[in-house]
Amino acid sequence: MNKTRFITLLLALFALEWLPPIREFVITPFTEHLAAVSAVLLKLFDADVASNGIVIQSLSNGTSVAILAGCNGIEAMICLTAAIIAYPATWVQRLWGLVLGYIAIQSLNIVRIISLFYLLQWNKQWFEWAHLYIWQGLIFLDVLIVFIVWIRWVVKQNKQEPQQPVWDHG
Repeated sequence: MNKTRFITLLLALFALEWLPPIREFVITPFTEHLAAVSAVLLKLFDADVASNGIVIQSLSNGTSVAILAGCNGIEAMICLTAAIIAYPATWVQRLWGLVLGYIAIQSLNIVRIISLFYLLQWNKQWFEWAHLYIWQGLIFLDVLIVFIVWIRWVVKQNKQEPQQPVWDHG
């Protein structure tokens, strides 16, 4: 992996994330969609759940969670993107890694959102602890596992079908 390329991509993608047009037209709609999907899944267990924008609320007791920056999985996706693009692989291999990696990250993130929604209704202290410590680590562990599995797949594929690397191995 090219460390300079990784750090450059990471910084550029994080800077891009904070541009107002990106926030307004990409990040916010994505987060609202994430809240809506989470609410649909929550309704399978509890009909008294609604989402409005980035907020998911229990209509029976008024408890609500908001999916804010840092909680929507975008930062995890940025880290995975920079790592996969910085690794020497074909663009097809990178695309597979990104698509499946994003699905893995957001699937776990939805589990995280649902669990935190119920945890908040049960005990606010446990919610805070799980939100700040347990789930932050698990989401980035997911990124690491996805990246390692992807690298192993790329190496195995390249041994079966030798190809010219897209970028140097530096």
